[in-house]
Amino acid sequence: MAEFEGLAEPGSVEAELLRKIDRARMPRHIAVIMDGNGRWAGLRNLPRVSGHRAGMESVREIVETSAKLGLEVLTLYAFSVENWKRPRSEVRMLMNLLKEYVRREIKHIGESNIRFRPIGRIHELEPSVQRVLEQAVRSTRDNSGMLLYVALNYGGRAELVDAFNRMRRRTGRAGTMRAITEEMLTQHLYTAGAPDPDLLIRTSGEMRISNFLLWQIAYSEIHVTPTLWPDFRRRHLFEAIVDFQQRSRRYGGL
Repeated sequence: MAEFEGLAEPGSVEAELLRKIDRARMPRHIAVIMDGNGRWAGLRNLPRVSGHRAGMESVREIVETSAKLGLEVLTLYAFSVENWKRPRSEVRMLMNLLKEYVRREIKHIGESNIRFRPIGRIHELEPSVQRVLEQAVRSTRDNSGMLLYVALNYGGRAELVDAFNRMRRRTGRAGTMRAITEEMLTQHLYTAGAPDPDLLIRTSGEMRISNFLLWQIAYSEIHVTPTLWPDFRRRHLFEAIVDFQQRSRRYGGL
């Protein structure tokens, strides 16, 4: 408990959950499908933008808490390739909120020794968004703490297509294409060099993975909570980790 000092008030639900967490069995990489912003707003008769703004507060708390827990990697699913199907006004609002979040939080992220890295087809985002993301990457690239992936214009199938195309281009320059191995493909993913997620969390109770990290989550433990993303706080993260540590991971063995 001493290692997690400052993460919970003594006597609180959070403190009780922290006591159940085995520091030696912490997941290295947690991935989160942040779902439920729109429903959260709808339940309160608020515009959808209010749900997205409330969700930004959850992002802040979960990023900060994950870093203090000592996670190596945290991946947040922020905007999928399918999200372009939403009304243009909502997409524009989401991009503006993204820029607002990064500009507001990047100093705190840097001071927390976190490395910020967007993944996805970033080159397809509008130039103003790309500039903000590039600045955030530059300003945190020398940090040595938790790696924060933010998946933007991301799709698991698109990632695999991009990986195969990168391999094809590189082997094309060298001549004959070699047989593809799992290791080769892994080295060409957006998350190359990072461990695969040990734990995948999905909020809002939906029982699907929504085209997220299709290759990387082959053996991830999945925790689904009915909690909508704007209500997701460190208590819910601790609950997911406790659930994860109660499972037996056999990877197909006995």
